[in-house]
Amino acid sequence: MDKDAGQKRAVQYLYPPIQPFEKRMLDVGQGHSVYVEQCGNPDGQPVVVLHGGPGGGCSPAMRRYFDPDHYRIILFDQRGCGRSKPHASVKDNTTWHLVSDIDLIRRTLRIDQWIVFGGSWGATLALVYAQAHPDHVQHLVLRGVFLGTEPEFDWFYGGGAGQFWPETWARFRDIIPEDEQGDLIAAYGRRLFSGDITQEIRFARAWTSWENAMASIDTSGVGGESPAEYARAFARLENHYFQNRVFLSPDQAILNNMDRLKDVPGIVVQGRLDMICPPVSAHKLVSLWNKARIRMVAKAGHALSEPGISSELVRAMDRLRHN
Repeated sequence: MDKDAGQKRAVQYLYPPIQPFEKRMLDVGQGHSVYVEQCGNPDGQPVVVLHGGPGGGCSPAMRRYFDPDHYRIILFDQRGCGRSKPHASVKDNTTWHLVSDIDLIRRTLRIDQWIVFGGSWGATLALVYAQAHPDHVQHLVLRGVFLGTEPEFDWFYGGGAGQFWPETWARFRDIIPEDEQGDLIAAYGRRLFSGDITQEIRFARAWTSWENAMASIDTSGVGGESPAEYARAFARLENHYFQNRVFLSPDQAILNNMDRLKDVPGIVVQGRLDMICPPVSAHKLVSLWNKARIRMVAKAGHALSEPGISSELVRAMDRLRHN
């Protein structure tokens, strides 16, 4: 089955498209303004959606996992992403800035508790936010768990996933000189922040293509060529976070702080064949989290749009609607 067919099948599980009832730019400090939108029921149960990347930005499709008659759906573009300003900026852009931004959004919208919904990097950020502000998190709904640990970086940027897709891995690796291939995150970083816009776009597209190629179970191993502006923003932000190991010190590591989630329930939806964020991370997380349950989707990879992933996330949100 080709990727387009898989995406069409995924749509059947989603709620119909809806439009925001509010859009705003919120000044979060340090010269950053983030784009925030609300849709669904203004008086409904609030849910905040955390996009992936870092660097991805939110999209209209992300509104469709929630019953719009029940949920007050809040989406935003994280610092430097999408419609947030300044675009692609890594200055004053760390995990802890984003945690602060999320809680500023909550306070600005006068929300006491909300459901936090995030996938991939969005799951990382959701967990860190919940550990920092457990009293304001009603429930966590996570997809494609990424914990920001060294084994995860080694897997995706050190050749683990490349064992399954050697030709795709070779395209990603071999545009870097052999003597720099021992640390591809750093090697790409030198080029993504070189100041030479042509070089930055070339390596940004290579970085983005590698990740895109691994996202879906139906991949052909070709990630395509992303638009230059998007690729440069995505790659620079992601590389910035990954060079800094998502700004989590050992004492801030997610698995070392699971006691903070002892009263926070969670649902984890994980693709069994996820090449970007292998299931071992989700398994480790849930083993330390008594109030969480996991749904392992047998025939699914990493992407939010995978039919099995979409159906489980919609089902999870529908269950929470009745709680």
